[in-house]
Amino acid sequence: MQDLDSIDLRLLELLQADASRSNQELAEAAAVSPATSLRRVRRLVEGGVIERRVVLLSATLGLTAIVEVTLDRQGAEHLQAFEARAVADEAVQQCYRVSPGPDLVLVVWVADMPAYHALVQRLFTQDANVRNVKAFFSTHRAKFEPRIRLSPAV
Repeated sequence: MQDLDSIDLRLLELLQADASRSNQELAEAAAVSPATSLRRVRRLVEGGVIERRVVLLSATLGLTAIVEVTLDRQGAEHLQAFEARAVADEAVQQCYRVSPGPDLVLVVWVADMPAYHALVQRLFTQDANVRNVKAFFSTHRAKFEPRIRLSPAV
């Protein structure tokens, strides 16, 4: 992460809480001028600190699963090949290489169980290198906070 001063951190905290604010509202909340707010946010986007702005939908739509995937061969080319297929699939929301344990953990969202079975066929069954798949289906989400804490907790 590039050098961020207190104004950058304040803007980022505010945007993480609600990215739908207008520049005027953001500037007021951050106690800076609208021109400063606009210039700083543009710099944070161009510098890659802000990847994108999105709308978060309710998790009550569809089915969320956390899936552990273990491959037979873990060489770099095998991991990269599976990872490329996984991240290209629209059902895969998140993909992590992990250690120890399984090789990858995926967070997937599908409309229903038939859509999950279709995902299983696309990603796991047709891949001869997939040794084991273990899926955990969400029955209740107690917390989902995509925000990254930029300042120490008070």
